[in-house]
Amino acid sequence: MLRVGTKVKCMACRIVVPSRTGLRFWVPLQKLHPLYRTIHHRYHGNSNSQRPPHRCFTSLSRLPARPPRARGQHHQQQRDFWVGRLAAKLLKLRYIVLGSAVGGGYTAKKTYDQWKDLMPDFSQYDWMLPDFLWELSEQLDLEKVVKALPEMEELAKLLPDFEKIGENFTFLKSLLTSGLSLGSEVKGASGLYLLLEPSGDAPLKATDSSTAASQDDKQYKKSSDKEKVDQLQEELLRTQLKYQRMLERLEKENKELRKVVLQKDDKGIHQRKVKKSLIDMYSEVLDILSDYDANYNTQDHLPRVVVVGDQSAGKTSVLEMIAQARIFPRGSGEMMTRSPVKVTLSEGPHHVALFKDSGREFDLTKEEDLAALRHEIELRMRKSVREGQTVSSETISLSVKGPGIQRMVLVDLPGVISTVTAGMALDTKETIFSISKAYMQNPNAIILCIQDGSVDAERSIVTDLVSQMDPHGKRTIFVLTKVDLAEKNLASPSRIQQIVEGKLFPMKALGYFAVVTGKGSPGESIDSIKDYEEDFFQNSRLLRDGMLKAHQVTTKNLSLAVSDCFWKMVRESVEQQADVFKASRFNLETEWKNNYPRLRELDRNELYEKAKNEILDEVISLSQVTPQHWEAILQKKLWERVSTHVIENIYLPAAQTSDSGTFNTTVDIKLKQWTDKQLPHKALEVAWETLQEEFAGFIAEYKGKDQDDIFDKLKEAVKDESIKRHKWNEGAKDSLRVIQHNALEDRSITDKPQWDAAIQFMEETLQSRLRDTETVIADMVGPDWKQRWMYWKNRTPDQHIRNETKTELERLLKLHDEHTAYLANDEVTTVRKNLEGRSVEVDPMLIKDTWHQLYRRHFLQKALSHCSLCKRGFYYYQRHFVDSELECNDVVLFWRIQRMLLITANTLRQQLTNTEVRRLEKNVKEVLDDFGEDTEQKCHLITGRRVQLAEDLKKVREIQEKLEAFIEALHKEK
Repeated sequence: MLRVGTKVKCMACRIVVPSRTGLRFWVPLQKLHPLYRTIHHRYHGNSNSQRPPHRCFTSLSRLPARPPRARGQHHQQQRDFWVGRLAAKLLKLRYIVLGSAVGGGYTAKKTYDQWKDLMPDFSQYDWMLPDFLWELSEQLDLEKVVKALPEMEELAKLLPDFEKIGENFTFLKSLLTSGLSLGSEVKGASGLYLLLEPSGDAPLKATDSSTAASQDDKQYKKSSDKEKVDQLQEELLRTQLKYQRMLERLEKENKELRKVVLQKDDKGIHQRKVKKSLIDMYSEVLDILSDYDANYNTQDHLPRVVVVGDQSAGKTSVLEMIAQARIFPRGSGEMMTRSPVKVTLSEGPHHVALFKDSGREFDLTKEEDLAALRHEIELRMRKSVREGQTVSSETISLSVKGPGIQRMVLVDLPGVISTVTAGMALDTKETIFSISKAYMQNPNAIILCIQDGSVDAERSIVTDLVSQMDPHGKRTIFVLTKVDLAEKNLASPSRIQQIVEGKLFPMKALGYFAVVTGKGSPGESIDSIKDYEEDFFQNSRLLRDGMLKAHQVTTKNLSLAVSDCFWKMVRESVEQQADVFKASRFNLETEWKNNYPRLRELDRNELYEKAKNEILDEVISLSQVTPQHWEAILQKKLWERVSTHVIENIYLPAAQTSDSGTFNTTVDIKLKQWTDKQLPHKALEVAWETLQEEFAGFIAEYKGKDQDDIFDKLKEAVKDESIKRHKWNEGAKDSLRVIQHNALEDRSITDKPQWDAAIQFMEETLQSRLRDTETVIADMVGPDWKQRWMYWKNRTPDQHIRNETKTELERLLKLHDEHTAYLANDEVTTVRKNLEGRSVEVDPMLIKDTWHQLYRRHFLQKALSHCSLCKRGFYYYQRHFVDSELECNDVVLFWRIQRMLLITANTLRQQLTNTEVRRLEKNVKEVLDDFGEDTEQKCHLITGRRVQLAEDLKKVREIQEKLEAFIEALHKEK
């Protein structure tokens, strides 16, 4: 029995049943919240010491086989526990969710790599059910279970108090909002980790748990939470984009497989080519041209219908009436068309729409598919707009098929505006004008000019633009929209007649049309708009009085006229355009043969795949570096990084002490401080830099026979991005600190070779420092007499003073060979007076600075001579220098440093080869996949005339082949 609120001995129980609720009642232990039994400590204070530890099983593991039990033993007690376990299993999913909420606040700071593998997919729970149902079907007789189940009141007693659970969620909310805000995925994974994590051997007291929780909370707030959260969010975003690309790839593969399945019959799969319609073939040519000639230069003279108009003039509504479906996103006065939309219209048995780069078909007879299509168009438009811009020149290709639809290709352009409003980029007006001109400057483009009839004609902007691009009106069709509003609002209906007859606007056109695109309600259907349009013109006095002719009204007549004009211009210009691309292909092929006769014509995508394989081969070489090479480089670089600290802050201060005991004490203290604060961090920095240098070396020094310098920019970008994404495992710092501390504590040199190696290491270090000191002194005093006489060099006034000071200080060192490292004030005064006697004025700081270098040289020379004496001192070291005047404690210090370097290099090498190299390889693959999906990035990284020439050749050949196939099909249709 356990008293709730007073004897709860673990953190989980305190959270589920807090003591502040004031409850004082007795509850059987087996009826406690199942979360307590899941993570309860193995040995409870009130339990039997012989009881085996409680094992925790989750939905991820199978139930253990139960050993057979004798009948009749503790039957009633066993039945009570069986009911509780059954209720716990039936409610297991709820406990996982509750545990996720409880543990999320404490374990959210775990890194992404730690909880990634532990996180299940909570969006689908089907995977959790089979094991659970399978175990029930094998071990339980469901009919007996139903009979043995108690009443609902008894089961309700086993349920937790939901008011207490609400208090716990309030506590978690305050905990999370104080310093961290993560997604539900992190909380769920952290809570599951808490449920799966084994508890300690000793039970936790309530007061200890509260203190530990408060300390963890404070430490958690003080840590660099923001950086960790940014890392996790960046990783989650990258993973989301990765899975999105995978989904798009699978959709594309699914589309291809569906085509194969449609071609399958009883005899198997026949590879027969699906016949494309004439308009689809022509649309494919325009799609390739939009990629090849984005600015629509003189090479692109193929016809298409360009729909232009002022903003909110109704051009999108006209296009929807022609397509017979409300396919475009709508807004009240807001700019909705943010990029050109190319719509290929064709006749078909079913009214459907699909994008060029997607296999999904939208059924335009279903409202949910229409809403999904509008949403997809809006997303694509916003995605194409770059940051800081309002509109984009990137074209969205859409195909619409249906009964009675006229065959043509229309391009809906962003509406022309007169004023840039708040929220728009400053160059929005100019950008829209440039996009419109780029499409309309094509001499074979049909301009469908849309004018709002409900506003004053003088407010129109698009008519001036159209008249500039087609001054003679040979390819312009004028459309007056909202005629119903114009007839109602205008005092003189004859003004509509002037517009339709081309007498009001300073522009010419092939034809003039008046249409009605509904009553202005966004929920109107196409059929209701058609009926309203027909009813209006039948009852309108514009037709009755002869102001408008019958063939000039309704969108049906408009679509027929536009389609006839479109196909007429296609037949007149397509063969000429085919000849133009044939000549362009010949010129490009000739240029390639003259400049790159020995190279294959690889376009940018093919070159990227080739570079990708090279980079992956180079990364594999990184895992083949020998352990000896890693350790040699790590040891060398680490000593270069820490040698100055060892000499200046450890060895030199300790060497100034009077006896060996003080020397060893000083060394031990300084080594301990160094290991605790700086050494592990320096070692990890060296390892990370070494990995970067080796990786960069393999990337730069590829020795393949097909090495191509065109990949240099790409390789450099992959290297930089991979290193940027790679985060060193900082958890290794603590274990490395312990290893280094143990290595530096050891003073037992076991054999003579180790002693000799330490002396050699000490000699090399001291000689290197002595050479550096000699160089500094030489720069201070200037050229000696030999250089002055042979090379005609002179000392500067400052160098002359330094040289005189050096001579005086060297006399002092000869008189006091055992002088300390510091120069007393009276000695400084004496040196200054002696120099003044020789007419040399010197500053006391200059004397001390010169003394520092001279004494350093003097000390290093003495240390080297002492090192030579210690070469035969191993025998005295074994006797702990008893009864000997020779003490070689400095050799022992260098041996400890040398051994620490060896052990550290070995430890870092293991971490590099076992963990970090593989993680870096994974990052490289992810970076290559990301770059491969980013067309703009590939164009930036793989550049040059050779690449552009191959790209142009591929596009021109494809355009020419498709044009020839289209012309052949066009002749057959005649």
